[in-house]
Amino acid sequence: QVQLVESGGGLVQAGGSLRLSCAASGSMRSGNAMAWYRQAPGKQRELVAVISNRGMTKYADSVLGRFTISRDSAKNTVALLMNNLKSEDTGVYYCNTGTSTSSGSYYSSNYWGQGTQVTVSS
Repeated sequence: QVQLVESGGGLVQAGGSLRLSCAASGSMRSGNAMAWYRQAPGKQRELVAVISNRGMTKYADSVLGRFTISRDSAKNTVALLMNNLKSEDTGVYYCNTGTSTSSGSYYSSNYWGQGTQVTVSS
């Protein structure tokens, strides 16, 4: 079983930056990928960024060039640096641990944290 705790959310002006972090604990399996999702009110949860155990990354088109995902495998933590934030980035951000394939696919697990709220004001 894995526990995930997200932090770093808050209120920020459009064009600003924010860094989210996620700490994982429990029975993490070596080789697990990690990812960030977000969910806006009335919308489905969407995949934002993925980082494999080898450090390979993938981003949603909507955040490409603005967000950066990173991880510290030794500490089982993952971060999301968000630059040039827009109002459409508003939502609850969740981290997840799963599997990333060499072909670029990501398979999420059923382990989720409480999420951290990000609100971008215009």
